[in-house]
Amino acid sequence: MPKTRKSHPPSLKAKVAVEAIRAHKTAAQIAQMFGVHPTQVGGWKKQALAGLPDVFGNGRDQIREQADAEKDELYKQIGQLKVELDFLKKRAGLLS
Repeated sequence: MPKTRKSHPPSLKAKVAVEAIRAHKTAAQIAQMFGVHPTQVGGWKKQALAGLPDVFGNGRDQIREQADAEKDELYKQIGQLKVELDFLKKRAGLLS
């Protein structure tokens, strides 16, 4: 009979990662305390440390990128509409 994988909630992962970052106990002790495998403790610690810069980064860069993307899309639409308008004017004989 195949085993199904355990799914751990993010809150548990965060608690385990914080405990591992504190380094008051070994990975084996933390794993035993929370009922997970010691390899998961190390993996969740690495994930937490890799994600910390994003937590403390300001959202201005992301907002700026979204605004630039929206502006580019609007300029693209304006250009397309201008081309269509010129074509229709030429077709109607309004443009010399």
